[in-house]
Amino acid sequence: MLSQLWPAIRINIFLTILLGVGYPLAVTGISQILFPRQANGSLITRDGQVIGSELIGQNFTRPGYFQPRPSAAGNDGYDPTASGGPNYGPTNQKLIDRVKASVDKFRKENPDYHGPIPADLLTASASGLDPDISPASAQAQAARVAKARDVSPDQLAPLVAQYTKSPDLGLIGEPRVNVLKLNLALDQQFPAR
Repeated sequence: MLSQLWPAIRINIFLTILLGVGYPLAVTGISQILFPRQANGSLITRDGQVIGSELIGQNFTRPGYFQPRPSAAGNDGYDPTASGGPNYGPTNQKLIDRVKASVDKFRKENPDYHGPIPADLLTASASGLDPDISPASAQAQAARVAKARDVSPDQLAPLVAQYTKSPDLGLIGEPRVNVLKLNLALDQQFPAR
């Protein structure tokens, strides 16, 4: 029996070293050489200090900032250690109540906007940490942000357009605006009063 068990133990040790140590080290090394910024989390720094990652949404609550999608990650949202969506079905009363609360909150914070509210401002993403909003969501918030920064919404339009990314390869995904990058550019171009 030991003669049959010994080859199984050897192959298990070999595969553990190859796939559990060698392969992860090789992939990490290759990614650090070819894509160091992405491999280290696509961090955004200002004055030598990390402000955030362009891959993880952050909560902006002040009127002078564009706000991201609602988050279901963690108890208070935007918790990167508790990524995940609420998984509520369309008829779930908790989802209906949360969307109604989001509509009320949006209308209260953006009284100058009278069009339909973009869906991504009312619903959380699957991860709960989506860093992007649609260009329509940015336009829906532009009047509030402009008023808080004492500029006209027309002055914000080029900035929103500058930070709008097209679908990947021209066809994968939707146009999107990274909220953190847009808000950082906003602080540089139109400092809050």
